Amino acid sequence: MFQDQNPIAEFRGAWGVPIQIGASLILIPIVFVDLFGASPAGLMRDIIFVAVLIGSIYLHELGHAWGCLIQGVPVRRIMLYGGGGFCERNRSATRYEQELIVAMGPIVNLVLWAVSGLIANMITDPEIWWVFATISSVNLFLAVMNLVPVQPLDGGKLFELFLYRILPPGAAIRVAGGVGLFLSILWIPVMLMSFAVLGLMLFFIPSPRLHWQMLRYREA
Repeated sequence: MFQDQNPIAEFRGAWGVPIQIGASLILIPIVFVDLFGASPAGLMRDIIFVAVLIGSIYLHELGHAWGCLIQGVPVRRIMLYGGGGFCERNRSATRYEQELIVAMGPIVNLVLWAVSGLIANMITDPEIWWVFATISSVNLFLAVMNLVPVQPLDGGKLFELFLYRILPPGAAIRVAGGVGLFLSILWIPVMLMSFAVLGLMLFFIPSPRLHWQMLRYREA
């Protein structure tokens, strides 16, 4: 959902990887920044929150890029858009290469969650504490969400790659499709609950149709 393919801006990021910005990225500040009802302090917190969220998504995708580059897989671009982001390779990767590439995104978020949480526990100033606590909570949310086993999230890819190690390819695809289909149906109510309770939600909805096709997969 909102997965832009045509960027409106581009710049060079770490390791020379092109970073492209999709128009739908503007949806994140529109949703999370209260321009009219917030106090100046509240508005500043909203802006910091959006910066932390977008920065954390970028670092997540940069983790994927690092997993590519360290294995000699060239990276074409990192794309950031309203539904999150993706890291696009210049060539396909083997299943074993994909395991590290896919895992590095959530690993980066988990490291940021742990480190920023530890720093927050050592800070007494409430404003600075809030910044690090926000970095911690946002990255925990991103890690947990991305590890849900639905396509095309990292959790869905890792789950399918794991199944390839223990099942024939056709069976692995069907099992991954069945699990993903069940979770896709639950996705919308769970994400609405997450937004109501935590105030965190990305504009992404997994495709039940894709998982249904995987469930019905038959080898030629």
